[in-house]
Amino acid sequence: NLHRNWVMIPHVTQFDEADITDLETLRKESNAVEKQNAVKLTLLSFLMKALIAPLKKFPEFNASLDKNANGETNLIIKRYYHIGFAVDTANGLVVPVIRDVDQKGVVAIARELSELSALARDSKLKPEQMQGAGFTISSLGGIGGTAFTPIINAPEVAILGVSKADYKPVYRDGQFVPRLILPLSLSYDHRVIDGAAAARFTSHLAEVLTDMRLALL
Repeated sequence: NLHRNWVMIPHVTQFDEADITDLETLRKESNAVEKQNAVKLTLLSFLMKALIAPLKKFPEFNASLDKNANGETNLIIKRYYHIGFAVDTANGLVVPVIRDVDQKGVVAIARELSELSALARDSKLKPEQMQGAGFTISSLGGIGGTAFTPIINAPEVAILGVSKADYKPVYRDGQFVPRLILPLSLSYDHRVIDGAAAARFTSHLAEVLTDMRLALL
């Protein structure tokens, strides 16, 4: 599937960065509160929630290409927000899907991430738990790296890659201050999305990650 997608889809990757200093503080504080409930809030759970804002603002990213019996290709815009996430297992890469992310809080998302990841590692995922995504995230932040080009999971038209966050000096108010910066890599199908739209998408996502209050608007 990966080989077919790479060969058949004209990939372009947009790179960007998000300042997640305040988000990381919120994540740690939230984990301290949720510790008694045995729910670990990962960056991925916040990232999934943050994605809803740019996906609603730029609906062509939450879409799929479909070829009908006459050979015509149609773009199907999704009105729901099912997000897949890549999981590396002993038997290869699998992509479980969390459904209706827009209707769930970060704690509920984190709980499903944990449950589906465990099922994936134990090779117990059901087919329906890997179907129906409109957008996918591939996170390598727990391993390392600064950027990469994720391969689009057809028939979807875009995928977000996330690398390891690191502290960098950022010039603010006349001086350099340490800020936690998250690298983002957005691969998109150039038949559907152009470069300007991709840049606007990652820019808006970075804004939401910097201030998660925007995810409520």
